[in-house]
Amino acid sequence: MIKVSIIIPHYNNQDILISCIVSLKKLDYTNYEIIVVNNNSTDGSIEYVKNNYKDIIIANAKKNLGYAGGCNFGAQQANGEYLLFLNNDTIHEKNFLDILVSRLDENRDIASIQPKILNIKNKNYFDYAGASGGYLDYLVFPFTRGRIFNTIEKDTGQYDDFSKVFWASGAGFITRKNIFNKINGFDNSLFAHMEEIDYHWKSHLMGFEVWVEPKSVIYHHGGKTLSYMSPIKTYLNHRNSLILLLSNYHLGLSIYLFLIRFCLEILSSIKELCSLRISHFIAHYKSLLWILLNIKVIKRKRKEVSKIRTKNDIDLMNDKVILNKSIVKLYYIFFKRKYSEIIN
Repeated sequence: MIKVSIIIPHYNNQDILISCIVSLKKLDYTNYEIIVVNNNSTDGSIEYVKNNYKDIIIANAKKNLGYAGGCNFGAQQANGEYLLFLNNDTIHEKNFLDILVSRLDENRDIASIQPKILNIKNKNYFDYAGASGGYLDYLVFPFTRGRIFNTIEKDTGQYDDFSKVFWASGAGFITRKNIFNKINGFDNSLFAHMEEIDYHWKSHLMGFEVWVEPKSVIYHHGGKTLSYMSPIKTYLNHRNSLILLLSNYHLGLSIYLFLIRFCLEILSSIKELCSLRISHFIAHYKSLLWILLNIKVIKRKRKEVSKIRTKNDIDLMNDKVILNKSIVKLYYIFFKRKYSEIIN
């Protein structure tokens, strides 16, 4: 019986996909299957995989489903007890999967585990996407052990402890298929960015835990599918953050915090305008407009969350996986640029 289904959503860029597959083929762990989700690629990369890796399952989507939809599509065809979601621009230490599987086997209360994620171009530094485990402040701004906004720390072993976190990075994390199915997977309406945070928020609300295991290590390119400089990325990050805020908190707290976030969105857009990043300035207002025009989507998500909720918002703040302080205030006003400074 297959233990782990490795699911890789893919849209173009053959070289990074093949590097990822070659790396996986060198793993010490062997009880896995690889499912490459073809998000309607047009560069011949899928044909190359079909011709050269007969054992790899190709899940062909008729259109680009994004990260969320692509992973859901792949999970529908998965045979494993565990699902490992992996970006196509990652490479991996040979023992990374053994360690993750062992940790999940040890504790049934754990929903997901993330490896330590380092930057593939500079392996002494954490990667932007996930670093050594993710957290959230109460206004739904994500940060990690190793990266606060655009400040990325050098990895000196300062976050090498097996630790409880709020979210595991979509660049690479392992989760239980039965929990993934109970949550109904990733929310397709998010398309890309923060869908893993939404998924792990729901995991916490169901009473499960999320951890990072830094002894397990992968390396990530980052920005290969959608550049960090893209206004589309800005739009998705801000829109999806607001969707999560309005969906996963209790109603009264959601409304109260949204009013604060609205003010911060205006300030952030002004910052973009002053930096002459006009398309990013516009992206903030496109995200707010989407919220206004899609109240029904928010209501649907709130209804889904209410069905699985076993914990309240205060529980998560008391668990210290949601920071009860503003990361924006700490970073921009008090110049706290490291995780170790934030939590003290």
